[in-house]
Amino acid sequence: MKISALKLGIAIAIVSAPVFADPLVATALPLPGGNGPASLDYIFHERGHDRIWVPAGSTGSVDVLDVASGAFTRIEGFTTAEREGHGKKRVVGPSAGSAGEGFAYVGNRATSEVCPIDVKTLKTGACVKLPSSTDGVVYVAPSKEVWVTLPHEQSLAVLDASVPAVLKLKTVFKVPGEPEGYAVDAAHGVFMTNLEDKGDTLQIDIKTHLTKATWNAKCGPDGPRGVAFDSRHDFVLVACTDHVQVLDAAHGGALLGKLDTGAGVDNIDYVTDTGLVYAAAGKAARLTVARLDAKGQLAVVATAPTSAGARNVVSDAHGNAYVGDSERARLLVFKATPK
Repeated sequence: MKISALKLGIAIAIVSAPVFADPLVATALPLPGGNGPASLDYIFHERGHDRIWVPAGSTGSVDVLDVASGAFTRIEGFTTAEREGHGKKRVVGPSAGSAGEGFAYVGNRATSEVCPIDVKTLKTGACVKLPSSTDGVVYVAPSKEVWVTLPHEQSLAVLDASVPAVLKLKTVFKVPGEPEGYAVDAAHGVFMTNLEDKGDTLQIDIKTHLTKATWNAKCGPDGPRGVAFDSRHDFVLVACTDHVQVLDAAHGGALLGKLDTGAGVDNIDYVTDTGLVYAAAGKAARLTVARLDAKGQLAVVATAPTSAGARNVVSDAHGNAYVGDSERARLLVFKATPK
């Protein structure tokens, strides 16, 4: 795949601790080659090189932002396809991914494949075909696997990544609904996902693939979306479409705190080291940053206007937030400031 670099005149501050003005102000970075809509879904942070990866479906590329330099590198050559959903046609392609050990793994909705990408060279290896269109993709470190949610099949696919450059399909197993979102509790060997159509959050044993617990965050008829895990307190954060609900994993998934976000939330991000939760609401066009305490309560730290439809967010190691703006094919950057 061809790789081209695009330098952008923006400096991303390196901070010792995330501190935020309120309201936050965005810097908009146009995606290379994207005119919108870009069919953005999951974006992710690669800690090793401190980069934000943006799978941009309609452009058939993955745009990788170096946080320190503000430079995008574009990984091109992914297959795209036109699909119809909710009465509208759109171009789909790479849409999700996760950083592993020396490789990133990107799912392509157009081809139902997951592709390994060397994080040093940004060269793409042999892709693995799955039974249906990919959704969430996450590297599971305890087992050296890549887990993929397949909502159309009501299944989870497990790929062997013990040789990082050579993915192998190990198994596909059913779950009792459409899996949406993912989180990993490495210490207890647990994978978590929501069932969007049923409203439940599942805890699944990574080794046996058996469901250990089922909880309901009471998200309402639209169901849950993203999920995150706080390893300090064994809290599970479930993104409903208009709020984030905290569940106590150590006490049967008991409902704890709630964060109102506005409507249109999809995936969320949580950073255990800082206790910060990031949620972007696409219908409300708002980013919310909140702090989670030891009692499972959430307190708003900062908010910011975003753009209509901007519903996924990720943070970097410095507390900066990145929101994918699909309609305008750009990345919105909200910077933390030095303490």
